[in-house]
Amino acid sequence: MADPVESNPSHYTVVFENERVRVLEYRDAPGDRTTPHSHPDTVMVTMSGFDRRLSVGDQVREVSLEPGLAAWLPAQTHAGENIGSTETHVMFIELKEPGPASAEPTLGPQTD
Repeated sequence: MADPVESNPSHYTVVFENERVRVLEYRDAPGDRTTPHSHPDTVMVTMSGFDRRLSVGDQVREVSLEPGLAAWLPAQTHAGENIGSTETHVMFIELKEPGPASAEPTLGPQTD
């Protein structure tokens, strides 16, 4: 699936990269959508609070996240939509070394 920087360049920007990690900044406005893209195992840090709908195939998940949250985002493919009334601002710290394979597909962050 597509790299988010290539598939959604108006929303994702590379702010740092070396041989072990890549850091992406993500921004959007209410009503904005992304096309399907993939993330490797990632640490997500919310710079703003936001409401978002994530989807892949028939699976859909809505999330409401507070600013200042650090969460694990397991490797996944999805498309997203800002369904709230605020802009989204998030930092993604992508790990370049793959983790163990998961038996079940995951959608969205794991906050617990």
